[in-house]
Amino acid sequence: MSEPASISTGIAKRYATAIFEIAKENKDLAGLETGINDLSAALSESADLREVISSPLISRADQQAAITAVADKMGLHPIMRNTLALMAQKRRLFVLPQLIKVLREMLADERGEVTAEVASAKALTKTQLEKLSKTLSERVGKDVTINATVDESLIGGLVVKVGSQMIDSSIRSKLNSLQNAMKEVG
Repeated sequence: MSEPASISTGIAKRYATAIFEIAKENKDLAGLETGINDLSAALSESADLREVISSPLISRADQQAAITAVADKMGLHPIMRNTLALMAQKRRLFVLPQLIKVLREMLADERGEVTAEVASAKALTKTQLEKLSKTLSERVGKDVTINATVDESLIGGLVVKVGSQMIDSSIRSKLNSLQNAMKEVG
């Protein structure tokens, strides 16, 4: 299961590096960020677009025509538009979600930021997010952007992932630990 994911990520990293370097040379990282945010929003909102990038039944030419039309309609940067067309020719559009993720990571790294994935049982307030961001920034030594999600199965507490580090203070994990300890004793 991890092999196809790592292959997709590897493909995405190669395309992302090329796009990022060209945008950096042209001093247009802000335009690139706007484009990937728009593309990400379009992917999350449109089932048809997700179908176009992932369906093996759609020919290369049709994929290329569709993604080029979408890029033109959205006013994406020519670098991004041309890369998407090339990816369609090479049957690589299926890695588009990973490409967006890698580009976001590269842009954040360029700004000296790191993204923390935070899952909580209830939606965090603005004050809680600011306090958490400040605390994480002090620990990591970089500006921290928080990507917050709600996972009601946590019961309470937080699961925070920054890079390869994960802090799980959820009640669910504490209950699981307690259950395992009870199994070992009994």
